[in-house]
This record gives sequence, C-alpha cells and structure tokens, in this order.
Amino acid sequence: MTQQTHDLDLTACEREPIHIPGSIQPHGILLAIRLSDRTIAYASANTAEIFGFDPADALGRPFDEVMPALSAEFAAQLDDPPAAGNARFVRTIQVHTAQQERFFETAVSRSGDCAILELEEPPQGGISSIDALYPTLRRFVEQLQGASTIETLCHLAAQDIRRMTGFDRVLIYQFDEQWNGTVIAEDRNEVLPSYLDLRFPASDIPAQARELYRRNRLRIIPDADYTPVPIQSRDPAPLDLSDSVLRSVSPVHLEYMRNMGTLASMSISILRDGQLWGLISCHNKEPKRVSLQVRNACDFLTQIFSLQLEARENTTLAENRVRLGAVQTRLLAHMAAEERFIAGLVNHPDDLMMLSGAQGAAVLTQDHCWCLGEAPTMDQVRALFDWLSDNHQEDVFATDHLAAIYPAAEAFADKASGLLSISISKVHSSYVLWFRPEVVQTVKWGGNPQKPVQEEAGSLRLHPRRSFETWKETVRSRSLAWDRSEIEAVKELRNAIVGIVLRRAEELASLSEELRRSNKELEAFSYSVSHDLRAPFRHIVGYSELLKKEASDLSEKGRRYVDTIIESAYTAGTLVDNLLRFSQMGRTALKPRTVDVAGLVGEIRHKLSAEHADRRIQWVVGDLLPVNADPVLIRLVFENLLDNAVKYTRTREKARIEIGSSRKNGETVYFVRDNGVGFDMKYIDKLFGVFQRLHRMEEFEGTGIGLANVRRIVERHGGRAWAEGALDRGATFSVALPDHDEGAA
Repeated sequence: MTQQTHDLDLTACEREPIHIPGSIQPHGILLAIRLSDRTIAYASANTAEIFGFDPADALGRPFDEVMPALSAEFAAQLDDPPAAGNARFVRTIQVHTAQQERFFETAVSRSGDCAILELEEPPQGGISSIDALYPTLRRFVEQLQGASTIETLCHLAAQDIRRMTGFDRVLIYQFDEQWNGTVIAEDRNEVLPSYLDLRFPASDIPAQARELYRRNRLRIIPDADYTPVPIQSRDPAPLDLSDSVLRSVSPVHLEYMRNMGTLASMSISILRDGQLWGLISCHNKEPKRVSLQVRNACDFLTQIFSLQLEARENTTLAENRVRLGAVQTRLLAHMAAEERFIAGLVNHPDDLMMLSGAQGAAVLTQDHCWCLGEAPTMDQVRALFDWLSDNHQEDVFATDHLAAIYPAAEAFADKASGLLSISISKVHSSYVLWFRPEVVQTVKWGGNPQKPVQEEAGSLRLHPRRSFETWKETVRSRSLAWDRSEIEAVKELRNAIVGIVLRRAEELASLSEELRRSNKELEAFSYSVSHDLRAPFRHIVGYSELLKKEASDLSEKGRRYVDTIIESAYTAGTLVDNLLRFSQMGRTALKPRTVDVAGLVGEIRHKLSAEHADRRIQWVVGDLLPVNADPVLIRLVFENLLDNAVKYTRTREKARIEIGSSRKNGETVYFVRDNGVGFDMKYIDKLFGVFQRLHRMEEFEGTGIGLANVRRIVERHGGRAWAEGALDRGATFSVALPDHDEGAA
C-alpha cells in the first residue's frame, strides 16, 4: 500500500504531523527493517529504480533473502540498532545495483520496532573525506580558544560552516523567549542578500518543527522543487521519520524557501542543556547537495561551538555573580546595622538599585511605601502593589513589558516599563520592587511579522508570506530585559531578608515568652500582696472608727486627723481590692453561660440610683441583647462603665446616660453614652491602661484600674473595647463580645 502524502491543510499548519510525511526526498532511498523478524516493513518507491525490483514484492519478506549483500553490510547495525532520538552514520559502502556497482553513504536510525536504513549517493565533486575536512575543524578549534565574545564565536562558526559546505549564505539564529529568531552572525557571498540583524517571527518555525530541530540536529533540503518519493508498506500505520535524514518536509516550508529565493538549505541545531538555543541555517540560490560526511563534520563543529558558547555564557554569568555578590554583601551589612532591616535598604538606594541594574526601586509594606530613584509616584506604586498582591505572589516576578499585563503601567512607562519584584512575606503582603525605564527600539523583521501567512481570495488554503523585505517595527513600553544573574541576585537578597525576618520573629517569640512568664510572676505577686494587705487596711479603718467613738475628749484637730486616717485607709483598701480583682482575672478560668444583660444592667442601675438619689439622672435604656459570657466578670464590666458614667456626669444639672446594644458580624456590641465631662481623644491610648487617670484626683475620685479591668475582661472573652469622646461633650464607651466563646482565653 502506498502512503498518501497528507493533504495540505495550511489553516492547521501548527498541527501538521510533519514527523510522518509518508515520503522522503528523492536523493536517497529508505528501507525499514522490522527488528523482530528482520523482514522489510517499509520501502521507498525509488528502490525499484536503484535495485530493479518492485518494493511491493519485497514487503514482508526477509531482508537477507531480498537483498543479501545489503543485509550483510547492515547485519551489525541491526543487531545493535541506535536508540530512538539518534541517527548513526555507518560508512560509505559499495552496492551492486540493477545497473552497476555504486557507492552509497549510509545512516541508521530507529523508529518503533523498525530500524531505518537510509542510503545516499555522494554528491559529485564534493568534499567527502575526513582528511579534507580535518584542517578546517582544527583551525576552528584553535580560533575558538582565542574568541573572547559570543559574537566572535558565532562569526567563526558561520565562516567555517560555509567554508566546508560552500553554501551562498550561512546564518546564526538565536531564539528569544517568544521563539522569535534573530540573525546574530552571517557569512555569505553576493548571491543572496544579507539577513544580518533581521528578526524572524516564531510562526516561521511552528512548535512541532522546533521539537524536530531539537531531536534531529541536522536537516538538509538539496532542492526545494523536489518531488517527494512515497514510502510503501503493508502496515497501515505511518512510519515515524523523526530521526530520518531523508525525511520529506512540509510543502509550506518548501514554498517558504522558494519565496525566500533559496532552492537548497541545511540547518544544524544549537542546543544548550538539551534545549534549542538557535540554529545554523545555510542557504543556496541553486539546488545543492552536501555529502553525509560533510554534514556530520558540520554537526561535530556545531557541538564544539555549543560547548564553547555555553562556557562563554557561564563565564559572563560568573563575572556578573561576583560583581552583584559584592553589592549584596554591602546591603546585608547595611541591614544588619539597622534595627529594622528595611532601613538598611531604603537608606542605601544606590546599592539597592545597583543589585539589579535598575534606575528606580520601591519598598512596600501594608503600612508604608518608600520610593527611591526614578520610580513611579507613590500612588502608582501602591496601585501596582495591590495588583501584585492579587495576581503575582510568587517569590520572584520579572517582566520587561509591564504594560502588556498591567495596562495602567502605560502611564509611567518612562520609569517602569520593566519590573523585577520579590515578595518578602505572603502573610503581611510586602515587596521590594525594581524599575527600568522604557527603551524605544527599532526591530528589523525579515518581512511583516503580523502576516506570517496570507489567505488566497475564495480559498481556505494559506501560503507563507512572500516578502522578506526588511520591515521595521518601533517597539515601545519595553525595557532592557532582566538577565539571569540579576534575577538570581534579587532572589538571594530575598532569601537573606526572609532569614532576617524569621530570626527577628524567633527573637520576638522568645521575648514574648519571657514577658508572659514575667507577667505571670508579677500577677502572682500582685495577688499575694493585695490579698495580704486587705485585712490590715480594714483593721485600720475599723480601729480608727472605734478610736473616734471611744476618745470623746479628742480635739477638733484630733478628730480631723482620725477622719483623714479613716479616709486614706479606706481609699488604700479600695485600691487593694481593685488590684486583687485585676490580678484574679488572669488566674480565674472563665465560666461562660447565657447572661441576661438587661436584667444585670437593671440591678446595677437600681443600686446606683439609690446611692445617688440626690442627683437628677435620666436613664435611657435600649434593647440589651443577651450574651454568652462569664456572668461575674461581665457584671464587673457594666458596673465600671455605669459607675464611670454616673461619676463623670456629676457636674451636670441633669445627667443623661444611654445604654444600648446591637448585633452584627458575629459579635454583640454594647455601648454606654453619657453627657459628662468627656475626654480629649489624644489621650485615647492611655484610657484603658492601669493607673491611668485623665482627671485630677481632687475632681473625680478613683483608683485608675476600672477601665483596665473592663478591657482585660473583654479581651479574655475574645472581644474588644474602645471609647470616643470630646472634652466637656460627653463620652461613649463600647464593648464587643463574640457571639460564640471560641476566642475566649
């Protein structure tokens, strides 16, 4: 059965199965021998022309029976065929054909269960011996050692490949990240035009073609006008020719060559770490064949070139690493010398920007933003920070075309077309950003890259572009690209910063534990002292009152002395009681249950009304919702809040005290509002502290512990307490308690 050449569906050329074309180029013949039984599984149709028998008659028959001489030549190769992904040049052999004895250069590759044997007659008049090629290879190696730059290396490679092959033009392409190819070196005669510095779009070499270039390093097309030779087989499965040297190529590519004005081409892949780095592409205006030995020599030369290229790039990378390492060391020293590591960065902007070769930088946390050098405005940086936090939380992020993914960057392209950022903390979003300005470039394309193919009127068939005239494009909103050493340098800085942050966090955790232990000791001491002092103060009060009754002959001055003793001892005893209560709060376990807050407030209000019966107090009590809490401690909260409200409205002719509650967002909020003397909000941070008083003792009595008790009780329940007020305009105290008690401690 003859395999049919695939219909040309150029609308789907990206999906074209070019590895199974079903045909070969006509300058050689192909046989596929099934390794399991050594029968001929596939044969190119031109076998008949060379060997004088119909391939269809040979299919399925033993190889050594049909072609005993050739089978003997390949016996060793069939016993040990190459692995998939490799083609092996065997040697030049002499074969008796239908007409005469002829010489063939031979290669073997693997395809599934078959070994593919390919035979080519050496081109007439071409260089075909290693002796003739050796001087060129030796000179190339010697010159490589003296080449100091990648540009020089590429130029040498182009020169020597053309010297060995005799092509009109040899180009060195380098691919970029988008797989566009730029000609970085060229050697040519005047037959074909120069393509030096031209860029060719990625669509010129589709993904599946790039994969074949990676897998099969060398490909030659001696004549773009060739007629494909079909492969015959009784097996309906097409033969995979990924590793074949004669594989027929896509008609689209042949048309592309003709449009370019080249009828012969050869390409050799340049690989780095197994990945396609670029191509050495050879063109000839007229058809041209190159012997298999010369092609193998070119492949060998290219592999040496690739190794030298890698060595040069690694040397450049190492030099940059050393240079940036010195900058990084200085930054680390700056950070170590500061109490906060961020100060070590923002106080030394030159070193920070030098680390990545940036012209601007910014350091951001949730609360602060520092802009350094040529950076966007603070508002623009903050908006960028929000976008990064939402979209790019990776450790390191780099782009030389920020506006393409963040359109708002167009507004500050002159400062930040390029962005390199590191995320320091994902919990508390914080970043260090580096900026590079726009660099307007003119790119010379080999034809308009926007129209890689053109559609014919009324036809679904597409053709490759026909023009390779230089097409200039002005590229804007792009910066110089961040290179590998710069990205590595900021990544190492990030690791150092994270290390510092973690170490500081561990130190804070240690201090926190020490503080907690000290607080417990202080709490125990306060409990012990206040507990032991309660009885003596009560005794002083009691005995002083007894003394006052018994000593009827005391003078008026003596009675005032005794009254002062009683009053002072009473105040001291109250202070001790409050201190004891405060210290007990950290020792007593909570016993939460549903508290009837309305009833509780009613009892407190009734008691206070009785104690201050001589005053005019208007109580405005709203809906007070029940809450799940420790009833004893919650009573203390409302006792303190209501007692304060009564006390600080003392100067009002008519006091107004309002109490209410609301429930939202999983918590119940209670407030106590009064029209008393109020307070200045600039002292709000002191309001809930221990022994903090905003009014003189002579004006309003008290120990300064009440509100500290309120906050401590509320926080033990997992809630919060706050206040608002204004001098002489009253105050509002609020407490929020969670609807559930999971947060209680």
